[in-house]
Amino acid sequence: MTKRTAAKHKIDRRMGENIWGRAKSPLNKREYGPGQHGQRRKGKLSDFGTQLRAKQKLKGYYGDLTEKQFRRIYGEAERVTGDTGENLVGLLERRLDALVYRAKFVATIFAARQFVNHGHVLVNGKPVNIASYRLREGDVVSVREKSRQLAIIAEAIALSERDVPDYVEVDNQKLTAKLVRTPGLSDVPYPVVMEPNLVVEYYAKN
Repeated sequence: MTKRTAAKHKIDRRMGENIWGRAKSPLNKREYGPGQHGQRRKGKLSDFGTQLRAKQKLKGYYGDLTEKQFRRIYGEAERVTGDTGENLVGLLERRLDALVYRAKFVATIFAARQFVNHGHVLVNGKPVNIASYRLREGDVVSVREKSRQLAIIAEAIALSERDVPDYVEVDNQKLTAKLVRTPGLSDVPYPVVMEPNLVVEYYAKN
């Protein structure tokens, strides 16, 4: 399991944005970064800084992936025909933990990773406990029968802070979710503006 190197609320504050749109984000009360220097006025970012921030924001949104993981996914996106930024978003959304999060089986992307790692999920009827597992269009993800009574599922489904996107079909009675299609950037319900084009520029120069 990927080691999370920063508390999720610190990621929000470091980015200066409520990147998951959560009501509990500290940015709703304190719109400045963490630490003793967090309230200092920030200077204008350079082009490199803007590109780096875009990469950190997208990487953080999916559970603060390691640079090695994120760079590998970017490499795959680059090799596929089409717009690299759009491909990158599509590959990230096809991660198993991302679909579990989109289906609202859990409240956060971090909980989704843990949910998968702890063996609560089936893909097409077979157990899969790898959060980074790459789904295909038409794959059906379901919650294992013995896990369906977990309180975190009911709590997550009841959350009003986000909706299930239209590229995922969810049956809340059977607790199943189907990846209907691979989404593009405009399909993904990010609470903040994501700029994968800047991520492409970042890796092109570094």
